[in-house]
Amino acid sequence: MNDFLLHHSLTALFVISFLAATILPLGSEWLVVTLILQAHQVEEVVMVATLGNFLGACTTYGIGFWGSSFLVTKILRIDEARFNKTVLLYRKYGSWSLLLSWVPIIGDPLCLVSGSFRLNFLLFSLLTFSGKLTRYIVVATVTAGTMG
Repeated sequence: MNDFLLHHSLTALFVISFLAATILPLGSEWLVVTLILQAHQVEEVVMVATLGNFLGACTTYGIGFWGSSFLVTKILRIDEARFNKTVLLYRKYGSWSLLLSWVPIIGDPLCLVSGSFRLNFLLFSLLTFSGKLTRYIVVATVTAGTMG
């Protein structure tokens, strides 16, 4: 695994970040921390992780926009109760809730709901990208701060 990360680290980060925002219940922060500790460029790591995670969120938005209940329940594994809770959150805070699209458990449903509500894609992109970028900047800053 270490050899793979050494030779394909940014590709692996992109793929894991993408999948973490779509169908797999995993996080990408551990790899961000690992790569920064291995002296990769902080800015490069943050941008690759953000782009991968954002594009994964766009996939989830697309499923909400064009998808069926099969895709929601079987592929994204979002049950009706979680979807309904997310709809309430989205209705309460509107599109601003997408700044929290990086938060586990609610992030994927927020992107899905925004697609199903036909939120303007440019607004979706701005809010979602901003939230995800902020998260990775915080992780990178805390990691770099521990290095001395």
